Amino acid sequence: MAKGLDWATDSRDWPNRAHSRFVEAATTRWHVQRAGKGEHVLLLHGTGASTHSWAGLLPLLAARFDTLAVDLPGHGFTQSLRRLDSSLPGMVRALKALLTQESFRPSLIIGHSAGAAIAVRLAPELDPRPRGTVSINGALKPFGGPAALIAPVMAKALAINPFVSRALARGGRDPSRVARLIEGTGSRPGANYLEFYGRLFANPRHVAGTLSMMANWDVSGVMAPFERASLRLHQIVGLNDRAVPPEDAEALARRYNGASLERMPGLGHLAHEEDAARVAASIFSAFASAELPARKSGT
Repeated sequence: MAKGLDWATDSRDWPNRAHSRFVEAATTRWHVQRAGKGEHVLLLHGTGASTHSWAGLLPLLAARFDTLAVDLPGHGFTQSLRRLDSSLPGMVRALKALLTQESFRPSLIIGHSAGAAIAVRLAPELDPRPRGTVSINGALKPFGGPAALIAPVMAKALAINPFVSRALARGGRDPSRVARLIEGTGSRPGANYLEFYGRLFANPRHVAGTLSMMANWDVSGVMAPFERASLRLHQIVGLNDRAVPPEDAEALARRYNGASLERMPGLGHLAHEEDAARVAASIFSAFASAELPARKSGT
């Protein structure tokens, strides 16, 4: 198995490192960051990212909430102790074990991209159920057209070959290549974020975990249990997003009465990395009231 990130050396300047610790739950050794007091808020990053993605947002949320950020299984410093189940149900099971271990009962779950899909799949299974969920450029729809078949097959073929993750990781050592990859999402986060993405992309185990998640990903029907539970979904959408079409969030807001939407011109797929204060203000505003909107009849 490829060597993972080394905490002693790779975490030396990791964002919010003072709030980091490791927790063993079920078959996973989790890297988590927890800060603040108040209602519980859970942060779930997207595919290929880590807790570093919340560098700016976590301190803002921790000023009001008891906030928990995690490296998802196969990502960052989190290590699966057995064979990784990186499917959407597998991620949900792993997170439920962690939340039970930590006695953490989130009132709000915030997910970015694929993390938003995990959030809406997780929320209906929790007791008590969260007040709501926040999707930041959420990847809540399957790929359309031929990509629906080709993308997972390609990712699976790459994931099962250990030499591929090592080869891709070598490319992660090139800062210009990392910058092009991130800018391809429509975002321009600060140089500090690019430094940490480069560190992640240069690690074969992180790359393998990312490929495994892509290969096993299926979000078809992910909203159905969420809608039946009448949970609230606040969508934050960077209008420059080139990874997930902003129109997907628009369509969901029209269909589901429990979904609110805030458009953010000038921001891309990594909106929370580009302007954490703006994203935090949107979250605070959306959940200032405990009253949740009713679900449309017939949904």
